[in-house]
Amino acid sequence: MPQLKLSYFDFHGGRAEPIRLALHLGGVAFEDHRFSYPEFAEFRKTTPFGQVPVMEVDGVQVTQTDSMLRYAGKLAGLYPADPLQALFCDEVAFVVEEASIKLGPTFRMTGEEQKAARLALVQGSMPVYLRWLEKQLHAHGGEYFADGRLTVADLKVFIDIRTLNSGRLDHVPTDLVEQVAPALNAHGARIAALPAVAAYYAKFAAK
Repeated sequence: MPQLKLSYFDFHGGRAEPIRLALHLGGVAFEDHRFSYPEFAEFRKTTPFGQVPVMEVDGVQVTQTDSMLRYAGKLAGLYPADPLQALFCDEVAFVVEEASIKLGPTFRMTGEEQKAARLALVQGSMPVYLRWLEKQLHAHGGEYFADGRLTVADLKVFIDIRTLNSGRLDHVPTDLVEQVAPALNAHGARIAALPAVAAYYAKFAAK
């Protein structure tokens, strides 16, 4: 097994969290390098694009979130072998990533600028992608997004829905998902109840 080091902010969410979860669920050893926001200014100088997450694989640094997620999924047995199911898995992951990219600039905003930008997303693209995800979930049996089992697509959606529901995003209603795509909340509850997922978060809560 390769030596892995995953570097990202020290919180339960964001782009690295599905990767962390996949590696944990698959029993894949990795160094979970976490840092604070003030430390990021210095750390970003060591990355190709000034962005995180980044991963080192046997000392070689790689970037691009969904590439790392797919790799982690393969190591963990959470990525489909069938090409069509892999396509379905990637499609879902990429849609969530696109939504994250649209939300990203609002974190650098404050006050009325941030409010206007986020309300535009709440009233525009957010319901569109959430309803699409719900439709895809139903189309693939209602429990998982691909391969009839847990894959990294489920983990990507799980973290995204947790974030939208968390109340940490100012001006994003915490009932948005329940109003427009309630099946995604049910999906998230199932993922959260998986023993390995519950144990992962319990480990941090105990500290």
